[in-house]
This record gives sequence, structure tokens and C-alpha cells, in this order.
Amino acid sequence: MPIKKQSKKALRQSIKRAEYNLKIKQDLKTLIKKIRQAIDAKQAKDKIEEMLKQAQKSLDKAAQKKIIKKNTGARRMSRLMAYYKKGGKAEVKAEAKKPEKEK
Repeated sequence: MPIKKQSKKALRQSIKRAEYNLKIKQDLKTLIKKIRQAIDAKQAKDKIEEMLKQAQKSLDKAAQKKIIKKNTGARRMSRLMAYYKKGGKAEVKAEAKKPEKEK
């Protein structure tokens, strides 16, 4: 435990910031999950696009406040958009069997 007054204050601030950052990270995670579920359920495009705009805003804001790194936010948004354009879960295709090598 800290002994000095300024150390105690720094600890209080640190705990408060950690809780705040964790809450924002959890909100981002749930938002992304909801969007992916909406895409998989083939919900209305308008609703999904509105959710994507909200996700973009939230990711950019978190990156701006340095809760997540800038590239992390960009990567998550990029993957989310690729998932949206692809149409959700890709159906597993039977892979063509490769011809066996001759010995």
C-alpha cells in the first residue's frame, strides 16, 4: 500500500481509469458481437449499417483516447467490414482432394 498522500491519490486515479477503460473495452466487444450476430441473422441492411457507423465511431473514439491502439481499432473495423461484405459466416466448402504424389 502507498504511504505518501500523493501515492494514495495516484492509486485512486489509476483504479478509476482502469475501470473506465475496461468498461469501454467491454462495450466495444459486445457491440462487435451484436453486429456479427445481426449479419449472421441476415437482419435489415439499414439496421446493420447504422450499427457499423456506431462501431466506427466507438472504435475511433477509443483509439483517440488511447484505450486501444490506433491500428487495433482500424484492424477491428476492417475485419468487421469484410465480414459484412462477405455476408457472414462462410459456408464450409468441401476441399478438393489433392492428387497424391507419385513415389
